[in-house]
Amino acid sequence: MSEYIKKPELLSPAGDFEKLKAAVRYGADAVYLAGEAFGMRTASANFSDEELAEAVEYAHERGVKLYVTVNVMPRDSEYAELERFLKYLDSIRVDAMIISDMGVFSLAKEAAPNVEIHVSTQASAVSAASCLAWHRLGAKRIVLARELSLKDIENIRAALPDEVELETFIHGSMCIAYSGRCLLSEYLIGRDANHGACAQSCRWVYRPASEITMDIAEEKRPDDVLPVVESGGDTFVMSSRDMCMIEHVPELIKAGITSFKLEGRVRSAYYTAVVTNTYRMAIDNYFEDPEKYECLPEWKRELCSVSHRQYDTGFFFTSPHERANVVDDMGYIREKAYLATAVSDSDGDGYATFVQRNKLIAGDPVELLTVGRPGIPFTAEVLTDEEGGAIADTPHPGQIFRLRCPVPVKEGDILRGGEK
Repeated sequence: MSEYIKKPELLSPAGDFEKLKAAVRYGADAVYLAGEAFGMRTASANFSDEELAEAVEYAHERGVKLYVTVNVMPRDSEYAELERFLKYLDSIRVDAMIISDMGVFSLAKEAAPNVEIHVSTQASAVSAASCLAWHRLGAKRIVLARELSLKDIENIRAALPDEVELETFIHGSMCIAYSGRCLLSEYLIGRDANHGACAQSCRWVYRPASEITMDIAEEKRPDDVLPVVESGGDTFVMSSRDMCMIEHVPELIKAGITSFKLEGRVRSAYYTAVVTNTYRMAIDNYFEDPEKYECLPEWKRELCSVSHRQYDTGFFFTSPHERANVVDDMGYIREKAYLATAVSDSDGDGYATFVQRNKLIAGDPVELLTVGRPGIPFTAEVLTDEEGGAIADTPHPGQIFRLRCPVPVKEGDILRGGEK
């Protein structure tokens, strides 16, 4: 492998067109999304065939690559429709397909010869030998299993030729199952996680059916006690912490990872904007001057402004065998209120036009999220309707209003709640 460190791609989730636009606006080099079938996130709105073509055009016009997930494990009866879909992806010039199943992989080479194949994390690639085998079959990139340590990734990268690309998740939800291959949802309510219909049963709140609580131990290991109920009657043995690697961007870059992947296709457009913007700032800051790079506290505050479970560093520094990396509080840490989106730049008097997402009251503290900067705090002092008449608040969904801002506003900027 060459010693030259290449700037990694920032790959953002796009569960629908609004999220796609947020990812592109806030600095993604590439986005990943799904059609209405064959993707692992049916809870997302996803894209019809016509929307996929529009999404490719939108991304390519802005210099952004677009990858389509085709990472379910289909049955025989699905292959005729799958072949049609793969040929369609080839015709609209998507940049890559993300695939986990060998049958889909083989068909994709025939049906979509002009599209790169990226091997999904669900293929559980954990070695250089596995990556090389996929590459020899025709894969351009391998999305490594999330159970690998940073040292494992460094060793795999060092053993591979430069043309083999590696991608790894660096932020977002983790899974209690190995590389997301889970049967829990299907067992409990008949929704097949490996067909994209996971009900996230591991996140449900489980409590004892009676007031009796218990610990368990395997009969030959009586001293190795596992508490079934951990705190206040609740159990957290299946709910993973969210990954957050913002404090370790230099180590990830030096490991030679081709693409930094952000999880979150079922999250909000606000989430997509904030997380993409934050990692974009961190990556760019590092390459401006690696010797003087530091993780700024405002970046961490940005990532704490979105909905998330307790943060940790996944398994980059601790093995799953050493620590399960589960939460000790079942609740989500809720994101700041997404108040409005700018639909115009600010004018010479400092007024910008916004479309309402949640109620804003004159005098409230707010923050403006704009490209390349953390949230900028100010007070929403002067609100008007479209005609310039003073109003006290914005109670109506989709309401158009104007706000005088002390900083320049660009179309697409996000207005969110501030600290009271």
